[in-house]
Amino acid sequence: QVQLVESGGGLVQAGGSLRLSCTASGLTFRSYTMGWFRQAPGKEREFVAGINWNGGSTVYADSVKGRFTISRVNAKYTVSLQMNILKPEDTAVYYCARDRVARRLPLGTDPEFFDYWGQGTQVTVSS
Repeated sequence: QVQLVESGGGLVQAGGSLRLSCTASGLTFRSYTMGWFRQAPGKEREFVAGINWNGGSTVYADSVKGRFTISRVNAKYTVSLQMNILKPEDTAVYYCARDRVARRLPLGTDPEFFDYWGQGTQVTVSS
């Protein structure tokens, strides 16, 4: 059974930090790009960050560049998102996902490129 399970969400004040984690099981992990997406109420799901199969290449949405850092540990089937200097506009449900194509280059940012998704974790940033 394929599972992607996110954790680490919560309520934080503006300027604070959170670290999200996603643990995968039941799927091939180490050969695929992993991504983080988010969806705020009334908005479409949007790309946040992606990391290639070996962690050597990353890509970020302009809105989070310099504040968020994506990382992965293949041996533990985990991908993480360190979020610093959080803003109220970062409030959303955050999802991790796996690319449907192994070792895709350049890194995909379109949600259509990703086939397996977690259930999401809520991040709320108060002003």
